[in-house]
Amino acid sequence: MKILCIDIGNSSTHYGLVEGQSVERLGEISTTLLSEQFTSSFQQHFAQLLPLASGVAFCSVVPSVNTLILGQLQQSDQTLFHLTHQNCKGLTLVYPNPAEIGQDRLANALAAQAFYGAPVIVIDMGTAVTFDIISRRGYEGGIIAPGLQVMTNYLHEQTALLPKLLPEDLISAGGAIGKSTVHAMQLGVTVGFSGMIDALTVRVTEELKAQENMDPIILSTGGSVANLHKEWSSKSQFVETLTLQGLAVGFNHAYREQ
Repeated sequence: MKILCIDIGNSSTHYGLVEGQSVERLGEISTTLLSEQFTSSFQQHFAQLLPLASGVAFCSVVPSVNTLILGQLQQSDQTLFHLTHQNCKGLTLVYPNPAEIGQDRLANALAAQAFYGAPVIVIDMGTAVTFDIISRRGYEGGIIAPGLQVMTNYLHEQTALLPKLLPEDLISAGGAIGKSTVHAMQLGVTVGFSGMIDALTVRVTEELKAQENMDPIILSTGGSVANLHKEWSSKSQFVETLTLQGLAVGFNHAYREQ
């Protein structure tokens, strides 16, 4: 059973037809464009996929888009599932205030637990960097840190002379001493970003290992993974479509149990 899954993020909206761990017709659209030109964007990106799906699941960290997409999807005959902490079946939330957990983070946790087991750490590197920790008890909590683009934008916006780095500038820089302003910023951001991810990973892994008495699996997702140092590939398993997979898991749990 294929589910049309839509992950509405701060910068980008990702979607695809999901069945288990298989994702077809993977696509991406700017969330700003989706919000400003919703009708045309919906027709272009989603309407053609609806007849191929047995249901629709979505999560969102942009509340202003929720009403728009709910109104459009409710006009179709598809079974609709909006993942929230209140309907996140199949995942025990031992976190003190579940309402604070981002819907995309719930989706990541659902997929991680379903396909990789526990204990597991999910590192999602998007506009923000999030760590989500799932023990054998359930969803424990996590960490939120600034993402790579947030770092670069902040340097440019809060200083008079530092330029805005382009995406191609964010490819890991060589050396350790900057020989130009851009090179210095590039080192500061990319090496600093990798160091932040490493430090947080070590700390979380140590605490979870002590609690669970076993090494956790470490999964990574999100576009900024490519900007980490080369050694990172041996430290985690990259799963590009983890959030979409988790939405389908949530959908199946919700309607299997009805």
